[in-house]
Amino acid sequence: MLGASRRSLCAAAAARSRAAAGAAPAVSVDAAASVPPRPVSNGAPGAPQQQKRLLSVLAAPKVSGTSNVASLKLMDGALIGRRYESSAAAVDSTDMPPAEKHEYQAEVNRLMDLIVHSLYSNKEVFLRELVSNASDALDKLRYLSVTDPELLKDGPELDIRIQTDKDNGIVTITDSGIGMTKQELVDSLGTIASSGTAKFLKALKESQEAGMDSNLIGQFGVGFYSAFLVADKVVVSTKSPKSDKQYVWEGEADSSSYTIREEKDPEKLIPRGTRLTLYLKRDDKGFAHPERIQKLVKNYSQFVSFPIYTWQEKGFTKEVEVDEDPAETKKEDGAEPQTEKKKKTKTVVEKYWDWELTNETQPIWLRNPKEVSTEEYNEFFKKTFNEYLDPLASSHFTTEGEVEFRSILFVPATKKEDITDRKTKNIRLYVKRVFISDDFDGELFPRYLSFVKGVVDSNDLPLNVSREILQESRIVRIMRKRLVRKAFDMILGISCSENRDDYERFWENYGKFLKLGAMEDKENHKRIAPLLRFFSSQSNDELISLDEYVENMKPEQKDIYFIAADSLSSAKNAPFLEKLTEKEYEVLLLVDPMDEVAIQNLSSYKDKKFVDISKEDLDLGDKNEEREKEIKQEFSQTCDWIKKRLGDKVARVDISNRLSSSPCVLVAAKFGWSANMERLMRAQSMGDTSSLDFMRSRKVFEINPEHEIIKGLNVACRSNPDDPEALKVLDVLFETAMISSGFTPDNPAELSGKIYEMMSSAIAGKWSTQSQAQPASPSPQHDAPAVEPEPIEAEVVEPEPVESGQQK
Repeated sequence: MLGASRRSLCAAAAARSRAAAGAAPAVSVDAAASVPPRPVSNGAPGAPQQQKRLLSVLAAPKVSGTSNVASLKLMDGALIGRRYESSAAAVDSTDMPPAEKHEYQAEVNRLMDLIVHSLYSNKEVFLRELVSNASDALDKLRYLSVTDPELLKDGPELDIRIQTDKDNGIVTITDSGIGMTKQELVDSLGTIASSGTAKFLKALKESQEAGMDSNLIGQFGVGFYSAFLVADKVVVSTKSPKSDKQYVWEGEADSSSYTIREEKDPEKLIPRGTRLTLYLKRDDKGFAHPERIQKLVKNYSQFVSFPIYTWQEKGFTKEVEVDEDPAETKKEDGAEPQTEKKKKTKTVVEKYWDWELTNETQPIWLRNPKEVSTEEYNEFFKKTFNEYLDPLASSHFTTEGEVEFRSILFVPATKKEDITDRKTKNIRLYVKRVFISDDFDGELFPRYLSFVKGVVDSNDLPLNVSREILQESRIVRIMRKRLVRKAFDMILGISCSENRDDYERFWENYGKFLKLGAMEDKENHKRIAPLLRFFSSQSNDELISLDEYVENMKPEQKDIYFIAADSLSSAKNAPFLEKLTEKEYEVLLLVDPMDEVAIQNLSSYKDKKFVDISKEDLDLGDKNEEREKEIKQEFSQTCDWIKKRLGDKVARVDISNRLSSSPCVLVAAKFGWSANMERLMRAQSMGDTSSLDFMRSRKVFEINPEHEIIKGLNVACRSNPDDPEALKVLDVLFETAMISSGFTPDNPAELSGKIYEMMSSAIAGKWSTQSQAQPASPSPQHDAPAVEPEPIEAEVVEPEPVESGQQK
């Protein structure tokens, strides 16, 4: 005892001598703060005052990020940041009580390995987990203090402070929350997946106390052990208001046991709360950089309801005097006396360390939408998603009932993602204001709405959300359904805007996404269809909606007509439109590769069926059965003759009711591919050729009985069906109809040869007869040029220079 007393007296004397000399106190390992020494002013407090101070982070006064010289005067004699002095200066190691060794519960090593190597795929979430635990400890204290104000007697401030020592690879996280007793340390940290908060909530439920705060994730549980993702050793120093003693828990990553001891070092005592000290692994010491810690806090814990301070290096500028050059001083002394010269100064930056509030941004989605201005929404959108333009639209809503969550959704003004992108980072999921992830692949939003950006904050999901949990969770399915509905309402608001340019801008960026939705999401067809836009035969190259089409329909028109083509020009000039144009029926012109598939998946709109005018059995509602019967009887022999000539190239030959100026057209089977779809399928490098042959095999050759060519073939069929010229005309007619109908001929070279042959027959002797009708003898004025060919012949036969002279 005497030796121990002498050692204590020596330590106290050493502390007094350090204070008198103005030496900076040493930084302990547990403090985990890398702080440069500062000079002590003449007004520094003495050693007795320093011994009375509790060097605790929890009692640290706060200094704003915009410190000035006046605020630095508060630092006389001691650091506001509170560096913890080494315990060796005050207490000898032999005075420390022995640590109690405890064994983890059974299977703890397997579970620890599972947590470190499997549960978390990203190491940086350790800070999110530990900050969330600290926030829950503060939540619990705040709740209990309502009925027991004495719990806050050691300090009313509720905050979280994080210090780093990048040189030694140490991170310290301190909260002024409820803390833990010795038995709570054993119960909470000695058992994997045991949650102190879970027990707290269970006790509240059993006691039937009303007004419980259910937004607690778990003070310590699986989340605490995420510290071993980056740390070899973790030290937990905690003080509960229920106990007069402070205890230290210490564990290592690969150990099957841990120790608990009482804290006797007065320099390490804290009034209340918990301090976690993480000794980082060699490969993870980068997490001890103050800038990285600040970045992680802003990313994951920006919206935690308690202030989070990080220990940051700062600086301020000041003017200092500069020593004058002796040579210049001597030269100026010889000059004429002048007024008193102003001393030279320069601006320097003085560095210091101080606390900085990191999570100063409040979660905008927790506010009442009526109290948030459009400018605030736009600023939040641009800051959160690194955008530079205001969004086209936003939607702020709260969903209550069996699932409760808050969300803000945005439609960006510009497109950054392609429709083929499988993963985006556009939806940020928060659980109880703690950021979980933004890496989702269709769990919260379908792929075709991946361009929508926003935040979703749920109180019902667990903190350690995995993709498997999202895929199987009933809560997520309900959330997805409501988010999609709100997204459609937001887009519909853009389409109903008085400024038509807004939706044209939206459609230019995201039209393909909605067409993909028409293909994939049958449940939401009624919401997608009003948002689609297409060209039409009467829109003057402007996009129209299906509602506008239905509004412009003729009274006798029953269906919505469309045709698909590779360009707007080819669609407008297709022979299929001839009769519909005469009747002033509007036709949708589908020129985008996705249009036809989207329309076919919709099937109908407002009880109006979509009809492809390039397919068989087109009904325009003006059938005259008697007239059709007469025409069929008149041209039945011709149809059979054409079918016999074309063979398997066509399924049958019919009389057309869609043509007025063209002689014939080739239409697709009702359930087969159209010419446009066949062209697209041919372009697929991985297409199935067998299905291509099957789907394109049935085509119907329709003829126009009012056209002169068809009338001529009808006469040829009756008079001389084997006439080679008639058969040749029939072949060229079919191949030409294929081209005008959008199909590709099987042998384009053969068709070209037939056309050239017919052209040669048509122009044979036409211009040569005109040239022979000219007079043979030339006129006198052409005598001189007529002599010129003779020297040319002489030049070819005997190319002598003499002959050239004779030519002259």
